[in-house]
Amino acid sequence: MAAAAVFVDTNVLIYAVDEADPDKHRTARAWRAALWRSRRGRLSYQVLHEFYVQAVRKNAKRAGAARAEVRDLFAWDPIAPDAAMVEAAWALQDRHQLAFWDALIVAAALALECRHLLTEDLTHGQEIGGVRIINPFRVEPRELGLGR
Repeated sequence: MAAAAVFVDTNVLIYAVDEADPDKHRTARAWRAALWRSRRGRLSYQVLHEFYVQAVRKNAKRAGAARAEVRDLFAWDPIAPDAAMVEAAWALQDRHQLAFWDALIVAAALALECRHLLTEDLTHGQEIGGVRIINPFRVEPRELGLGR
């Protein structure tokens, strides 16, 4: 399968920094590393905001580290929602019975022309508007043409 842009949801970023679940931590770090190497990672400011809030909520002493992680992820050129993206999210919400915040994630992935969306929050293998949902804990990066 040819490598295409991959949108990363908040939960994957959280697992990459949170060692509470060692298996998911290791897997999320492998995904993040593969996406950095391939320059295929994409995200939105919504994801960055959610990541920061969740990372700091779990441990207020991590604010500095969480801010550094967000600054690093600015390199992925996150997309900000605009009127068209909100309208697209509403349409996805209605058509696919998604929660609004999930629909906004899918709309951002579509706006960035991503082929895949890494998340635990939606159904693995489902295709929404041309974006395939991938549970990163069921698929390895190489299966999407990333890494070795």
